[in-house]
Amino acid sequence: MNLLTVENISKNFGVKEVLDNISFGISEGEKIGLVGINGTGKSTLLKVLAGKEPVDAGKITMISNLQVEYLPQDPLFDESATVLQQVFRGQSPVMKLLLEYEKTMDMLNCQPNSKELQDKLLVLGQKMDELDAWHLENEAKTVLTKLGIANFNDPIEVLSGGQRKRVALAGALINPADFLILDEPTNHIDNGTVAWLEQYLHKRKGALLMITHDRYFLDRVVNNIWELDNGKVYRYEGNYSTYLEAKAVREEQLESSERKRQNILRKELAWIRRGAKARSTKQKARIDRFEKLQEKVFESNTDKLEISIEASRLGKKVVELEHVNKDFGGKNLIKDFNYIFTKDERVGIIGPNGSGKTTLLNIIAGRLSPDSGQAEHGPTVKIGYFAQENQAMDRDIRVIDYIKEAAEYLPTSDGGLISASQMLNRFLFPPRVQWTPISDLSGGEKRRLYLLRILMESPNVLLFDEPTNDLDIQTLTILEDYLDNFPGTLIVVSHDRYFLDRTIENILAFEENGKIRNFVGNYSDYQDFIENLPQEPAVDRKPPTPKTIEPQAQEKAKPLKFTYKEQKEYEQIDDIIAETEVELAEINNKINQAGSNYELLQELIEKQKGLELRLEELMDRWAYLNELAEEIEKQSRR
Repeated sequence: MNLLTVENISKNFGVKEVLDNISFGISEGEKIGLVGINGTGKSTLLKVLAGKEPVDAGKITMISNLQVEYLPQDPLFDESATVLQQVFRGQSPVMKLLLEYEKTMDMLNCQPNSKELQDKLLVLGQKMDELDAWHLENEAKTVLTKLGIANFNDPIEVLSGGQRKRVALAGALINPADFLILDEPTNHIDNGTVAWLEQYLHKRKGALLMITHDRYFLDRVVNNIWELDNGKVYRYEGNYSTYLEAKAVREEQLESSERKRQNILRKELAWIRRGAKARSTKQKARIDRFEKLQEKVFESNTDKLEISIEASRLGKKVVELEHVNKDFGGKNLIKDFNYIFTKDERVGIIGPNGSGKTTLLNIIAGRLSPDSGQAEHGPTVKIGYFAQENQAMDRDIRVIDYIKEAAEYLPTSDGGLISASQMLNRFLFPPRVQWTPISDLSGGEKRRLYLLRILMESPNVLLFDEPTNDLDIQTLTILEDYLDNFPGTLIVVSHDRYFLDRTIENILAFEENGKIRNFVGNYSDYQDFIENLPQEPAVDRKPPTPKTIEPQAQEKAKPLKFTYKEQKEYEQIDDIIAETEVELAEINNKINQAGSNYELLQELIEKQKGLELRLEELMDRWAYLNELAEEIEKQSRR
C-alpha cells in the first residue's frame, strides 16, 4: 500500500528547474536512498515530501494520519532547551507529553518543595503510564548514548555543531513515524556510530527515504535507489551495488541510442547536401526529422577524471613527527607519537569523535604546535588542506574566476596543460554554471568548488579532514579517480568506510590514553584485525627459549632431543623460508605492476599479508628449533 503518492510535481528556483513533472509512490517498508549531483534538488525533494517546501505544480496525496519525521541538514534548535527536551520536540501526543514531563522534572529540581509541581508530576506520570511512554524515554537515552551524547541535561547552547546534529538525529529516530526522511544522517558521526546506525535503520520498520554519500551504508540499509538527474527521478530496485550494475546497463543503452542517432544524422545530412528540394510533403517531413534529430542532446553521466595532474616536486623528506605530545582541557590526546610520512604514502586517520584526529592533522599541517616533540616538513612540501569548513568565499565572484585565482592552467603528467574551465567541467561544473556567481550555488556545490580550488593550487601533500561530508557520490567518485593518479602524499581523517577502503593503504587509529596504533592495510583490514584480537591479553607466539640445564640437575633431567617431527622440520625449515621469501617477492612485484586495478590489488594485498604472517611464524619456529639444537649439542658435549 502506498503511504503517499506524488503526481506531476514541479519545482523551480528562478530559471533553474529542479523537479520536472515527476510522479512516484512510496510504499510501506520501502527503504530508499536518493542520489544525485549536489545542486540537482535532492534536499528540495525531501523538503517537499516533508511539507517544508511548496511545489509549483502537481499534488502530493498521503494516507490519513500518516506520521512523517524529517531530519534536515541544518536542524533548528532551542538554545535554552536541554538535550532530552530537544529530542522530545515532536508533534505526536506522546512526544508532547514526554517534553512536558522533562520540563516539569527540571523545574522540580530547582524547586524541590513545590507541592504544585509535585502534583503535576504525579498526573503526568499517570499519563505516561496510560500512553506507555516510559519505553520511549529509555529508548531516547539509549539512542543518545549510542550517538555519543551522555549528558542528557546539558543545554543545547554548550554543544558543538556535530553534537547538535546527533541530538537532532536522535529526535528523528525515536519519534514515532510511518515515514522517516533523513538528509545526510551520517555526517558528523564516527565510524562505530555509523555502523550502529546502519543496523538500527536496517531493523527499523516503516518507510525510509534518505540522502547519504556513504556507499557502504546505502548497500546495507536500502532496498531501492532513486537517482535525481536533470529534474527527473530514475528508480532502481535493489541496493547501491545493484544500482551501479543497472546504471551501467542504462548508460550503455543510451550510448547505443546515441550511436544510432549519429548514424541517422550522417545519412540525413548526406541527403540534405545532395540538394533535396522541400517541394513534396515527403521531402519536407524528412527535413523536419533531420532538424529534430539535430536538436536532441545526448547527456552522458560519465564521472571519470581521465587525466593525471602533475603535482609540485616532492623530495624524500615529507613530514616527520618525533615524540609528539598534545593535551587539551586536561585530556591527553596524543602521547609520544612518532611517524615518518613518505612520498606517495596513503594514510587514513580514524578514531572516536573528540579523540584528537583533527588535532593531529593540524599538527601535521603546521597549523598547531605540539606541547612537546616536533613536526618537521621537508623543504619541497606544498600542503593542500581540505578542512571541514569551507574557507570564506566572495559570494559575488564568478565560479570560474574563483578557480582562476588559484591557477588558470595545470600541467599534466604527459607534458600538456589543462585549463581551469576544463577542470571545472570534469568536477561537474558545466560551462553555463562556470559563469554564474558563487551565491547561486548550493551548499554541496560550494563544497565541491572549494575542493577543486585546493587541487588547482597543485599541492604535493593533501590533507583531508572529513572530505566526504556534504559531497555527493559522483564527486567522491571523481575525487577517488583523481587520487588514483595523485603523485604525492595523502593523509585523510574520515568516517567514510568506503572512501577509506578505496583510497588509503595505512591506518593510524586513535586508541585510549592518547595512543595511536599504526596498522598496514585499509579500513576493512583494520576492522577484521580488531574483531579477531583475542579477548585475553595476547600471548607471545614465539615458543619459550629452552632453559639451560644446570649441571647438578643433569643426572635427574631427561636428555634433550628432537622428536621425529621436529627433526624433519629442522632439516627442511631453511628451504621453506627461502621459498616463502621468493613467493612474497613475486607478490610484491605483482602489486607494483597492478596499477589502479583495485580488485586485483585487494586480492594481492590479502596474499601479501598471509605470506608475511606465514614468514613471521616460520622465523619464530626457526629460532626455536635452532636454539633447541644448540642446547642438544651442548648437552652432548658435557
